[in-house]
Amino acid sequence: MIQKILPILSALFLMTSCYEPERNCADFKNGEFSFTTTIDGEEQTTTFIRDGNLEVDYFNGKSDSSSVRWINDCEYITKKLNPKNKSEEQSIHMKILTTTKDSYTFEFNIVGQNKHDRGTAIKIK
Repeated sequence: MIQKILPILSALFLMTSCYEPERNCADFKNGEFSFTTTIDGEEQTTTFIRDGNLEVDYFNGKSDSSSVRWINDCEYITKKLNPKNKSEEQSIHMKILTTTKDSYTFEFNIVGQNKHDRGTAIKIK
């Protein structure tokens, strides 16, 4: 009995250990996106347009621009072009973890800090 189960379990282990989530990151280098998160118990949506090395964010009727430096197809660093205070001077590391046809899940953190957060961006255009 064990001789029959062992090969099946081995095959299942090999198939699942090799699974890698889909990451078509190049599809999300440019475009218009939205990201919704909860801030102080209230859902807030940010819309942003990324084109080449520039990203413009729109939040609560205000816009803000950041430079984008791509590390590879799935990772990049953003830095505010006109920071208004010390916290806005900090760069943010973004890493695309998985992609679908019209969205991507990402992980982000302030460069130099260990705390990571996650989110999902939806491609509008």
